[in-house]
Amino acid sequence: MISSRPADLDRAVSLLQQGGVIAYPTEAVWGLGCDPWNGKAVERLLALKGRPADKGLILVAAHEHQVAPLLEGLSPRQRQRLQADWPGMMTFVIPDPDGWAPPWIRGAHQSVAVRVSAHPVVQSLCLRWGRPLVSTSANKSGAPPCTRRDSVVQQLGDSLDLIIQGQAGPYATPSPILDLASGHLLRAGSPSESGPGGQRS
Repeated sequence: MISSRPADLDRAVSLLQQGGVIAYPTEAVWGLGCDPWNGKAVERLLALKGRPADKGLILVAAHEHQVAPLLEGLSPRQRQRLQADWPGMMTFVIPDPDGWAPPWIRGAHQSVAVRVSAHPVVQSLCLRWGRPLVSTSANKSGAPPCTRRDSVVQQLGDSLDLIIQGQAGPYATPSPILDLASGHLLRAGSPSESGPGGQRS
């Protein structure tokens, strides 16, 4: 169903607690989200997309405090690098030696992709939820990412528990992903972006 107001965050949180899968707007494209620590919810989300589990998934948060355990082992320079781009578009791939993120989030990797979003809907949702959410582009694998809510309805329709009201930001494609340990850009962003900015679709 499509939520009629952005204030339906309580409904979204209730569904997330029950293992629901929701869609919400981000800075670039529409995203799919669920509780990262609910393996059955993540399995359902991957099935909806047709996405292999070994690729891993992005986590999105409202503030770096929501991913604090993942940042404890970082150097001061690495923390400064994160803070220079957060909140914002940039997704960083961060080492996760202690397994803070569940294996179904990391996939075949020993790291986890994380973004602290500046989008008001994402921030409000994660604050109300109280922790990070899964953030993967709202589309079937191989199909173009959805930049409009009606495209989400067309591609995924009644298979979602909720489509939150709102609009995606001005970027037409998911934005860059940077490996924090190596400094390598794993995915380049849209030419319209003004620097290394974030999402793993």
